[in-house]
Amino acid sequence: MSPLEHVLRMDFDEFTGTIQHRLEFSGTGETVRAIRATLSTLGRRIPAGAAEDLAASLPMEIRWYLTGAVHEHGQRFDWREFVDRVGDLENADHADAAYHAQVIVDLVHAQVPGSDFQQLRDQLPESEDDENWGKLFELIDAGGWEETRGE
Repeated sequence: MSPLEHVLRMDFDEFTGTIQHRLEFSGTGETVRAIRATLSTLGRRIPAGAAEDLAASLPMEIRWYLTGAVHEHGQRFDWREFVDRVGDLENADHADAAYHAQVIVDLVHAQVPGSDFQQLRDQLPESEDDENWGKLFELIDAGGWEETRGE
């Protein structure tokens, strides 16, 4: 790992603090609940190996949501079902759950190697006629949270 990569890696507090700021949450509990809901549901959708690769560059506590908290990887469900599951776990409505997932995945994108993130995208069909996972990546495709918020 290069010194630059080491500097860019976040610990648990930095990761959750960044998400808390971006989602404008008042507390750490709701932040962790949103992160856990998004990443554990994502971990259920993708194969175990892809989840391990994606999780490898994340803080240990965050990594666990993609891997250790998941007992059955590789389940088949589409974007709408993903958002419903995230919303149920997070206790959020559909629109909020979708946005929270986009913000969390945008930060994951900034923390993991491009090849690992591309592997994630390859696992999730993005076309309109298929499962339409492209919506998960809309924030990233628009330039990321910082670019779209002007920070």
